[in-house]
Amino acid sequence: MERETRGRKGAEPTPTAGGGDGRGADQSVDRELLDGWMLVMEGFRATQEALVSELAERHNLGQGAAGTLVRLLTAPDHRMPMTRLAQEARMSSGGFTKVADRLCTAGLTRRTACEDDRRLTYLELTDQGKDTARAISGTVTQVLRARVLTPLGRGGFGRLTTAMRKLRDAGEELDK
Repeated sequence: MERETRGRKGAEPTPTAGGGDGRGADQSVDRELLDGWMLVMEGFRATQEALVSELAERHNLGQGAAGTLVRLLTAPDHRMPMTRLAQEARMSSGGFTKVADRLCTAGLTRRTACEDDRRLTYLELTDQGKDTARAISGTVTQVLRARVLTPLGRGGFGRLTTAMRKLRDAGEELDK
């Protein structure tokens, strides 16, 4: 009997002969692969939702704003080109401009022009933004320790990051 993967805590995909579902379905459908991928997505979604909820509750910031502040905290001189920030956040330039506007209005960031290229605009942290970004980093660390490190351990997390790096790099290669 096949084990259901969705809706059951701790359920794992059950291998099926030939990748089919045992009910005469198309043999090109690999249920184990599909079920496994759904588990990956469900685990990520649950962790991400907990993280986003905690950021909103503790810092009154959405995911885009919080992620931007953390990226800027680790960037040289606590600033990055706005176009690069938008790309890394996987946002459109228009969508990212709205996030940047809110951060600037809140006094957490400011826009600065590039001295060498007038077409380039940087977003950089203010002192208040640095403090907020450090607090956000602490919150993210707490959530990840509870939701990722506790169940996976350091070794499991290391294997997960290695696997995700491979998927990212393979996707970038395929997209070329």
